[in-house]
Amino acid sequence: MTTGVGSSSDPGSKDPYSILGLEAGASFEMVQKAKEERLAESGDDLQAKARIESSYDAVLMARLKERQLGNVSNEAVSASEREELKLEAAGRNGGANALLTKLRSINTPSNDDGVRGLLPDLVLPEGQSLMLRLVLGALALVLVLVSPVGSTELILALSTIAVFLSQVRRGRRALSSLGWSVVLLATGLILGGLLIKAVAAMSGFDSPLADDQLEALPAIILLWAGALFFS
Repeated sequence: MTTGVGSSSDPGSKDPYSILGLEAGASFEMVQKAKEERLAESGDDLQAKARIESSYDAVLMARLKERQLGNVSNEAVSASEREELKLEAAGRNGGANALLTKLRSINTPSNDDGVRGLLPDLVLPEGQSLMLRLVLGALALVLVLVSPVGSTELILALSTIAVFLSQVRRGRRALSSLGWSVVLLATGLILGGLLIKAVAAMSGFDSPLADDQLEALPAIILLWAGALFFS
């Protein structure tokens, strides 16, 4: 079979070689060249770029497995060695790359995403993840209750960022995670304002908390709930 770069890629195919416009026996250099050409052709289409990068990684993984099984010719060994080094480097940076991949998909919703994709899934984490969220949420609540006047804004800001990162880490897109974090914060502050008015209307009751603490209290509780359940 003749090998090399095909004349065009097939975006609708699930075969990584077809997406890159390659035939199965293409050399490592051809794979690299095909990836660069397909990325250039995709322009500003981030979803297409992500599909090309994923296909490129799939080809490299297949080549590495072939080499480990002894199914690679001697001429391809040097290329496979370069592939292996690249894969090992990607493995060492897996955590950072995973987060960047999620952030990179901020504006690339899939075709079957609709209102359902915008709504968060309510799933309680397990194990250390659950314990960490419980501890950090309780800490934020205590800090609001004991913090000096004027410091609650910083606590709310950090808590909102924590909820955003929690959702991204659990698989939600960055834009949706950011939106829900802001919604939780805004809703909590509105409830806090109502709480201040309710306390002020209670004659003879002197609240031990300052107004900014009362305002921040519902927001912290809602953000805590978001960190626990939103995914």
